[in-house]
Amino acid sequence: MSVLRIDSSANTQDSVTRALTDRIIERLGDSHVTVRDLAHEPLPQITHTWAVARVTPESERAPEQIEALKESDKLVAEMMAADTIVIGAPVYNFSIPASLKAWIDLVARVGVTFRYTEAGPEGLVKGKRVIIAMASGGTPVGAPMDFNTPYLKTVLGFMGMDDVTVISADALATDAEGTIASAHQAIDALKPSDAAKAA
Repeated sequence: MSVLRIDSSANTQDSVTRALTDRIIERLGDSHVTVRDLAHEPLPQITHTWAVARVTPESERAPEQIEALKESDKLVAEMMAADTIVIGAPVYNFSIPASLKAWIDLVARVGVTFRYTEAGPEGLVKGKRVIIAMASGGTPVGAPMDFNTPYLKTVLGFMGMDDVTVISADALATDAEGTIASAHQAIDALKPSDAAKAA
């Protein structure tokens, strides 16, 4: 099974989401893991050149447009090649880190990862399993103030990834030990058939 691991925590030491993704990867067993660490290797923001290039037919793209899409093409290829995608997504100010938003902006490509049809939008990234490791000081999953997990489920689903599991440690400020233990239990409860569903 091929796994794409995405870490987005700016905290590269003692990060709860990084520790949870470690445990998830271990639970997935014998897998080929590609690591995309958005703190160690920050991604560029999209630009005007990028935005125009993505809707320009490939045969008509200027050299600077081809260059502008190179990183995006690489990220899309990584995502497409994975059977399972594991995303570490801490809550920053009620939402996802800017580094993770940059990744989403670069992989959400009309005509590549989704398309518009007469019946409405259609996601083109199918057959993937996504596991999100979410950590927060006190933003409970599903609470009105949680703009992290609903957004991720929406944008991933828009691209065709609707098999999404959220593992949460969402009470770190009030019960760090308890909320991490609960997240560990959720990870350990993943059955091998669940963890490798897309393999």
